[in-house]
Amino acid sequence: MDGRDAAGWSRRDFLGGLTVAGTAGFLGLHPGLAAAEPPPETRKLRLAKSGSICLAPLYVAEDLLQGEGFTDLQYVMMAGDLFTPALAAGEVDIALNFVGPLLLRVDAGDPLVILAGGHVGCFELVGTDRVRAIRDLKGKTVTVPQLGGPQHVFLSSMAAYVGLDPRTDIHWVTHPAAESIQLLAEGKVDALLGFPPTPQELRAKRIGHVVVNSVADRPWSQYFCCMVYANREFVRTHPVATKRALRAILKAADVCAREPDQTARFLVDKGYTPSYDYARQTMNELPYSKWREYDPEDTVRFYALRLHEAGIIKSTPQKITAQGTDWRFLKALKKELKG
Repeated sequence: MDGRDAAGWSRRDFLGGLTVAGTAGFLGLHPGLAAAEPPPETRKLRLAKSGSICLAPLYVAEDLLQGEGFTDLQYVMMAGDLFTPALAAGEVDIALNFVGPLLLRVDAGDPLVILAGGHVGCFELVGTDRVRAIRDLKGKTVTVPQLGGPQHVFLSSMAAYVGLDPRTDIHWVTHPAAESIQLLAEGKVDALLGFPPTPQELRAKRIGHVVVNSVADRPWSQYFCCMVYANREFVRTHPVATKRALRAILKAADVCAREPDQTARFLVDKGYTPSYDYARQTMNELPYSKWREYDPEDTVRFYALRLHEAGIIKSTPQKITAQGTDWRFLKALKKELKG
């Protein structure tokens, strides 16, 4: 197999088209503005990656990052829930990951800075017939990979939003994703919250039913589920590199939005997922272009308030915003990368 799809694209064709002459015309970008900037203060950039295919912009950005001057580009493989500790420890420079666990670490005082919204709508709450709405989770058993992980934090914020106390009203059990799917199919748990490709697999196997789809259902569809963030010291000492890295990731989000089929093939060819069908569904369903339209600070305030109400974090939304965000790069890039 040469990695070509029915349209005759190879992985090299796809990425080459993004980084050479086709990029500016295809995305309506202005490469002259980037060329006029000074080079990045460091040529080395370390990014976290995992098996979460909703983080596609981070992966698609690989060649775009090289075009921004990062000649020593390192993708560090780790579980999604380990992204934030790795950034806090300075082992990784920048990442795209779930906002819920990120706010927990900002609340704890970790040196992290949120730079921009990533995308909307990656999670779905799936339940048995015993769960028709979020309020039905009271007294029910919900499976998550681990307490404090993305699934647990997102679902806790959802429960708090409808007046439940996630600490006492829900019976949490911990199981790996594959085992959780089987338990839901057997009716041994009442619900789970999944990120791609789990919801796609559940639909394909007709296991459970969708209670909340964060792409379509308010208020979740109005806020980012994943955000771009970085190590605070990296941002302080490498502002040009930070802007260049963020530009590449936001360009890549546009690629995901405009070329979902080719992006899905890229994810399979690079080994991020074995299923082209699930990847294609994800790329077509998630609104990757919302980084221009939505205010990321709204997302920080919304989730910080939910988690504060649930007693999961101590800081107010105002404090979280003050100590854990920096929007100056995004504001500049929104003007530069007008879609």
